[in-house]
Amino acid sequence: MQFKPYARSLAIAFSLALVAGCSSTGGTQDGSMDGGVAGSGASSSGVSGGQASGSGYGGTAGQQADGRIPQQRTIYFAFDSDVIRPEFESVLAANARFLRENGNASVVLQGHTDERGTREYNLALGERRANAVEQFLSVQGVSPSQVEVVSYGEERPAARGQNEEAYAQNRRVVFAY
Repeated sequence: MQFKPYARSLAIAFSLALVAGCSSTGGTQDGSMDGGVAGSGASSSGVSGGQASGSGYGGTAGQQADGRIPQQRTIYFAFDSDVIRPEFESVLAANARFLRENGNASVVLQGHTDERGTREYNLALGERRANAVEQFLSVQGVSPSQVEVVSYGEERPAARGQNEEAYAQNRRVVFAY
């Protein structure tokens, strides 16, 4: 049939376009911020790295008064979920406050997943996670023109490894100012 070569060419073109659209533009990944914040949040009470940085944020919420970008810019998600966990609502509220008070500031919400699942599924899940954060910010009064959503799926892991600790660090949304 004549259709098969056409379909194959179309599939290759689509794959190349998808890879080009998801390629890195250089620079560093904002997910590396977790180490510095977790280290400064020494008041955490024995909670794992990702959770400690979210729960130990209360002390830095006052930074919004002087117009600085919040220190905590990463929130984490449960496996196969786009539901915002309660321990990260204060992080989201602080970032929302910063964006409301700085109307000229903009943010890219970068959705990430762990490596489990297909590439396509993980891109969609990363987008759903970033969209959940965008919806939260919108409810908090942040202008939609200040927010952009992008999904990297499993392509930019914060931690390498095939264990639950690494997976948990990779299931995240990063605020990239």
